Parts: sequence; structure tokens; C-alpha cells
Amino acid sequence: MKAADAMAGLTQLHEAQQVVLDAAPVLGLEKISILDALGRVLGEDIVAERDNPPWDNSAMDGFAVRWEDIKQEQAIQKPVTLSVIEDVPAGMMPSKAVGAGQAIRIMTGAPIPQAADTVLKVEDTEHTADSVRVFKAEPKGANIRPQGEDVKKGDRIIAKGTRIRPSEAGMLAILAKSFLFAYQRPRVAILSTGDELADLDERFSEEKIINSNSYGIAAAVQEAGGIPLLLGIARDTPMALKEKISHGLNADMLVLSGGVSMGDYDFTKAVFSELGAEMNFWKLAIRPGQPLAFGKIQGKLAFGLPGNPVSSMVTFEQLVRPAILKMSGCRSYGRPVVQATFQERFSKRTDRRHFLRGILTQEEGVFKVRTTGDQGSGILTSMVKANCFIDVPVAVECLNPGDKVAVQLLSGEAWLTSTEHGSVGGHQLSCC
Repeated sequence: MKAADAMAGLTQLHEAQQVVLDAAPVLGLEKISILDALGRVLGEDIVAERDNPPWDNSAMDGFAVRWEDIKQEQAIQKPVTLSVIEDVPAGMMPSKAVGAGQAIRIMTGAPIPQAADTVLKVEDTEHTADSVRVFKAEPKGANIRPQGEDVKKGDRIIAKGTRIRPSEAGMLAILAKSFLFAYQRPRVAILSTGDELADLDERFSEEKIINSNSYGIAAAVQEAGGIPLLLGIARDTPMALKEKISHGLNADMLVLSGGVSMGDYDFTKAVFSELGAEMNFWKLAIRPGQPLAFGKIQGKLAFGLPGNPVSSMVTFEQLVRPAILKMSGCRSYGRPVVQATFQERFSKRTDRRHFLRGILTQEEGVFKVRTTGDQGSGILTSMVKANCFIDVPVAVECLNPGDKVAVQLLSGEAWLTSTEHGSVGGHQLSCC
């Protein structure tokens, strides 16, 4: 069979991704507490209403002095004795100015007293309650954190569209933002189909298989920032499928797994049509995951993923996850991508783009990748072992050891399985 014939009716992945992103709306805003902000996408620019720190403050426990009083130490190499006139702990404002020959005992974070321009470290002095002897010179301005060093009033500190991490949450607290506007999280209705399926809490016989897809997809929805709504299992009748799908249309998105092939009991296409679906495609030129439906039903995004567990996860990553990210207000929709050296031999037909489950390591600064083993679409352990997808383009017929391949990372730091810890900073995000 010619490649052109094999590709008939198949949509290329990059085209499908663009169709999905064009169809996915960005949801509205809601006001949330800072305690609920982790992982959410900011829906407003955060502008500083005051400087941080709000005043010059001490970076050390020590003594605030005038540099003019200690600079002679550098010239004559002789300890200087100053009178201690006040103690200023953190959280208190000084009540006195530092005069000639004087010092104020100060704690880390406390405001710098008037006329002081240098802080001496406590360990570089001998001191009593009333005096301090200076043995080590400090440059003028030493150990002082100036007002506005971190944040200046009026500056945009966090941009709209930023996903909130612990560092952003800390900054929001510094800026006294107890509440903020974030993009709403898409509600994703998840439905599995098939008489062969049994749910976790059912009694089932040996001919049944466990409904793993709903739970794998629900976890993937949560990881992407969405809210999963499990609809259970639709039995293999058009009426049962239509009823379940109709319930799912109360959400922002419907993700169905199974029933999108051409078998006698695959009713998804007919039911979608009966519900007035506007479908964009039914097949993708990828493996695993060729049978895949996407369109809109009553204005809601509707995905029909393959029933095989690995196929459903691979297609979710490539199409559903980017849609959830866009709807959540994110500005980029892909996983980080790195170039790695392939360590095995692999061959395929030149009619589909393959996503091999892989294990990425770093050795002496070089990324290397190998497959997880058997790549069957029903072998879920290939996903459990994987920390990446090896992206093999349509036109590539074979890979040999030493070939360079593009690798999509599937998690944060978990891919670093070697003893050499590094960073993927500077690598581009995969394009969607």
C-alpha cells in the first residue's frame, strides 16, 4: 500500500492540534484566596502598591554605625570604640539617630536608624551593653538592604497568565494580596464505554476488565489544571451512550474513551451525529492513537479517545491537555522538549508519527534515551516506566543507535534518573 493511500482520511497531528486550540475558549475569571492559588493561572497583572523592603533594613545582626566613625580603622589599624545608645529588634522602628561616636544594636530585618549608613557584623566586634569595639573595617553601605531592592512601587511584579507556584504565592503575600483573580478551571466530563468494562466498586466476572481509563484520564485532567467529573461507564447501546454524553454536556469539555473505532458496537459516531455534533476529524496519523474523534457538541469540546489505555494517554497528552491549558488561561501549551541520543534500533512505516514511551537519562551532560520495552498500546507499564515520549516523525522509517531524536518530557524533575543532576533550562517548549 502506498503511503498516500494509507494516509487517506488521516489528520496530521500538527493540524489537529491547531484545530483543537482554535476551538478551545479561554474561560472567565473568578476571585480566589491566596491559599487556593497554587497551580492556578493568574487573571490579572499584579502591581506593587509599595516598595519591598519598605525601608532600608539590616541584612545582619550587628551594629548600625556611621562609616565616618570607623573609616580611621583602615588607616591606623586600631580598634574603634563606639557608644551603644539603643537596641532595635526586628519589628521595631528606631527612636534615635546615630550621632558621632555612636552605634545602635540592630537585628536582621530591622529598619536602619537615621544617619547610619553601614552595619557591622556582630561577630566582628567586642561588645557590652553600653559599648562596642570595632576590629574589622567594612565598606560604606555594607550589610544594608536598600528600600525597594526587591520590589518597587508601581512595578508589574507578576504578569497575567502566569501559573502560580510557591514562589509566586510568597510574593503575593509580600504584596498583601489575600485574594486575586484567576482563570476558571475547565470542568471535564470523563466517560468510558463498553460492556466489557467494570468499575472499581462493582462485582465483576472474569470476562470483564477494569475501567482504568477513567481514572488515568481524571488524574491527567487534574495534573493539567482541570476539574475531572467522572460519568462512569456507558454500555454498548446507542441509548445508554446518548444519555451519558448528554449529562457530560453540562461540563466545559467531554472526554470519552472507547467506541470510536469501526466495530459493530462502536456507536459514538452515530450518537455524536444525533446530538448535532460538528466534527473536525475522526482519525489521526499517529501511533498509538489513530482512532480519535474531535468536534463540538452543543458548543462544548468533545473528544473521543481510543479505548486502549496507552493510546488514550498518548492522545490526551497531544490534544486534550493543550486544550485544558488554553482554557485555564495558560500562555503555553506544550511539554518541554529536548534533543537526545537514541540508544536502540527502531523501524516503522512512513505513514504515521510515532510516540514511543521512553526513559531519558543524562550522562556527562548528554541526554540519552531508550524505550521502556514493549510498546503495545495495551501495555500500561510502558507508561508507568516512562518519563518521556520519543517523538518519531511521519517520514522517519528507522532509527539507529546514535541518532538524534526529539523527546517530550512528561514531568518536572522525575526524568533525571542518572546521578548527574542538571537542568533543562533554555530548552523550548513543544509547539502545539
